[in-house]
Amino acid sequence: MSHTTKNKTRLLARVRRLKGQMEAIERSLENEAPCGEVLNLVASVRGAVNGLTVELIEDHIREHVSNPDSDDDADRAQGAAELIDVVRTYLK
Repeated sequence: MSHTTKNKTRLLARVRRLKGQMEAIERSLENEAPCGEVLNLVASVRGAVNGLTVELIEDHIREHVSNPDSDDDADRAQGAAELIDVVRTYLK
């Protein structure tokens, strides 16, 4: 079973929140909201997309590459943990 299938409910909840945020941007533009307000909404969407991306990449690493919590190969486990940390930091 794929990690996206196992985490389907949580991932879909994130996507639905993103959809709501995008709709808020659309409403703001339709209502001619100040540009600063629109930019803040866009920044929120960017953060939410990055959060979703981090979750998907981390789950992919844990499922298909190495799970640092259970891998018997200490070097591989450490490498996977380091990669997860780098992805989290880069997409923060």
